[in-house]
Amino acid sequence: MKKVKIILLVLLVALVGIQFFPTTRNQSKTMPKTDFTLVNDAPNSIKKKLQTSCYDCHSNNTAYPWYNKIQPVAWILESHIADGKKELNFNEWETYSNRRKKSKLKSIISQVKDDEMPLTSYTLIHGDAKFTEKEKKELFQWLTKLRDSI
Repeated sequence: MKKVKIILLVLLVALVGIQFFPTTRNQSKTMPKTDFTLVNDAPNSIKKKLQTSCYDCHSNNTAYPWYNKIQPVAWILESHIADGKKELNFNEWETYSNRRKKSKLKSIISQVKDDEMPLTSYTLIHGDAKFTEKEKKELFQWLTKLRDSI
């Protein structure tokens, strides 16, 4: 029993201790001119849905939930955001080559169609990020038209 108490005390001290190691926040107050929705003049419905469903992990501005201030959760979130931005950053869209743009559009369509994006771990807490069938259809039509125009 004494060993259990010591282990719990050490874990508690460690948990409190890691709270003093903050993460770098992915936040910007400006929308760059290179942003996907601006460059492509996205319809309002698509713009809002992409911002709700995608931009927290795939842009330079994350709307952080309250629990982001708790470690190790903040580290996990920052890792997801860094991975998401590495794969696709909507704020840097105009800097991509046409070939990369077409590839990303094809990938967005495929991953949303297959319910791979947004991640289930994200939609569990952000239910409004899920795409309805109607929203998917509208998005796919617009993205396909955009891809064909590049």
